[in-house]
Amino acid sequence: MTFGEQPAYLRVASDLRQKIVNGSLPPHTRLPSQARIREEYGVSDTVALEARKVLMAEGLVEGRSGSGTYVRERPVPRKVARSGYRPASGANPFRQEQAEEGARGTWESSSEQEGASPEIAARLGVELGDRVMRTRYVFRDAGETMMLSTSWEPLEVTGRTPVMLPEEGPLGGCGVVERMAAIDVVVDNVVEEVGARPGLAEELLALGGVPGHVVMVVERTYYASGRAVETADVVVPADRFRIAYHLPVR
Repeated sequence: MTFGEQPAYLRVASDLRQKIVNGSLPPHTRLPSQARIREEYGVSDTVALEARKVLMAEGLVEGRSGSGTYVRERPVPRKVARSGYRPASGANPFRQEQAEEGARGTWESSSEQEGASPEIAARLGVELGDRVMRTRYVFRDAGETMMLSTSWEPLEVTGRTPVMLPEEGPLGGCGVVERMAAIDVVVDNVVEEVGARPGLAEELLALGGVPGHVVMVVERTYYASGRAVETADVVVPADRFRIAYHLPVR
């Protein structure tokens, strides 16, 4: 096989990937051994190993201790729908993050105070080390963990008010817009930026992924008259979900 200018391990990985995609190597099939790849493609052990690493990093195959490397089941992506920042009054946290009509799920959360890191201070427009309320969420659908979220709110805004703890008090579990309105802070804008990166070890452990899997991250910030009053990172596994936006035409 002539590999041309592209690195040999990428060409081998591309050919194996195509076999996985077209069904020549169906799910749960053992990937050709390193020796087999070496012989079939006329490459070195190092190239064969690197090609297998590429497929593992892409989440197409998985290693099984003492058994070998196998093609993974390819899930059918489901939608995480997002449609603005004004959920119905009393909407629970799951419905705030998954706006698809009829979506149902469970969640758990925990809140604690901390000093704003450089990134969070910049996103909230506060000083480094200023006190913020950090809330971590785990969202599940039919028992499957499908989304993680971490939010930060400046205690300069919510401290010593009934909404200081997002999931406790008279407005616990309500949306940011409704909670802020209760303390006379009118949210009038929200910005969401979507990106992708390799999942962190603790994220993949919670989401059921494997090292190297990619996650989508929605970086969301709520504003009131230009001032950030909440910012959050919503993390979704890219191999199982797609983020869909439903935006009204004005």
